[in-house]
Amino acid sequence: MTNTPASVKDTIVMSGATFGIGHDIAVYLAEAGWRVVGFGLEKAPVSSVANASVDALNADAQARGLSLEFLAGDVTSQSDVANVIEVALRDGARLHGVVNNAAIGPLGTILDTEPDLFQRILEVNLKGPYQLCRAALPHMIAAGGGRIVNVGSGAGYGKPNMAAYSTSKGGLLAFSASLALDFFADGIAVNTVIPGGGGILSGMSLGRVSGDAQKLQAKAVGTVAGRFMNGQDLAGTIRFLMSPEAQAISGTVIDVGCFAHQGSSAPLPKRA
Repeated sequence: MTNTPASVKDTIVMSGATFGIGHDIAVYLAEAGWRVVGFGLEKAPVSSVANASVDALNADAQARGLSLEFLAGDVTSQSDVANVIEVALRDGARLHGVVNNAAIGPLGTILDTEPDLFQRILEVNLKGPYQLCRAALPHMIAAGGGRIVNVGSGAGYGKPNMAAYSTSKGGLLAFSASLALDFFADGIAVNTVIPGGGGILSGMSLGRVSGDAQKLQAKAVGTVAGRFMNGQDLAGTIRFLMSPEAQAISGTVIDVGCFAHQGSSAPLPKRA
C-alpha cells in the first residue's frame, strides 16, 4: 500500500497554510497526491515576521500543476471557516483530513501579557482548532471516517516566558486526546505532531528574536539528523498520518525533532 490517496477528490483542509512551515506542509501534501485547501492570513500576525499573497500562492500552485488552493481566512472567524469547508466539499469532494496549524506565539509571563493578548492567543491556538474540527467532523463522519492532525508544541508541557502560549498548546494536547476518544467509533483518527529541537525557521520563531536566525539557532538542540528541523520533516510525518498505513493510529503525540521538552534530560552534544 502506498501513500497515494484513494481518490483525487479526497481533500485535506489546513489552517495556517499561507506561509512558513504551514505552506511547506500544504505543498508537500499536494505533491503527495491529495487535494489541499489551505487558508490563513496574508499579513503577519502578532509576534511574527511572516507575510504572504494568496494570489501569488495560487499562481505558484497552478504553475506546479498541484491540486492546491489557498484562501485568505482567519481560523477564529466562524464564517471564514464555513467558507473553507464549503470550498473543500465543492464538486462532490470528500473531506478526508484536517490539519490545525494556525497559531500565534508571543513570549511573556502572565505579568507581561495583557488580557486581550492572552485571549487572542487562546482564540487562535485553541478555539481555532475547535471551530475547524466542529465544522469538519459532521462531513467526515458522514463519509465514514477521516483524519485530524493538530500541530502542537513542546511548550504544551510548560516552558518559561511562554505562559499564554504554553496554556494554549497544553489545552491542544487535551483537546486532541478528547477528540480521539469521542470519535473513535466514527472512524476519526486524531493525532498531534510536535516540531521540536528549537532553531526552526518560521515566522513565529523568527518574530520572537526580531528576525535574527543566528540568535534563534545559537543554543538550539536541533534533531538527531544533525540539523535543525524543517517543514519537510513535519510534512512527511503528517503525510504518513493521513495515509492508509496510519489508519489504525489515533490518540498519539509524535515528536518531530527533539523530545527533551517532555521532561527527559537534554541530549548530549556530539562527541569529539
